[in-house]
Amino acid sequence: MKSKLGIALIMAFAATSLSGCVLNVGDHEGNRSDSYWEKQQKTNRNNLSKLSIGMTKDQVSILMGTADFSEAYVTQADSESKKNEVQVFFYRTQWSKGDGKTTKDECTPVVIRDNKLVGWGETAYQKI
Repeated sequence: MKSKLGIALIMAFAATSLSGCVLNVGDHEGNRSDSYWEKQQKTNRNNLSKLSIGMTKDQVSILMGTADFSEAYVTQADSESKKNEVQVFFYRTQWSKGDGKTTKDECTPVVIRDNKLVGWGETAYQKI
């Protein structure tokens, strides 16, 4: 009985003393050159320079990886009754504010229409 009480006291002490420990990972403070965000942004900017108009969606996804955000819609073409599928992938490329969250204003849009890359950047995004 005495040993069970001792173990319970040790566990209670450990639980209360360790509950205040916090590990802060991935913020924008301190040495930013070693941060995850900085590495991700640099990789994404480097990969954007390797894009070519006309690449397939799969080629873009293999090169760029998983997008931070995405949008998609279907539109009716002007002169034909053909529908156009438009997808926009957003990749983090610049740091905006030190809140630890990625927002669209910190990303570069990559525009794909009918499974083909048609452009990237704000100009391409505004023209869809």
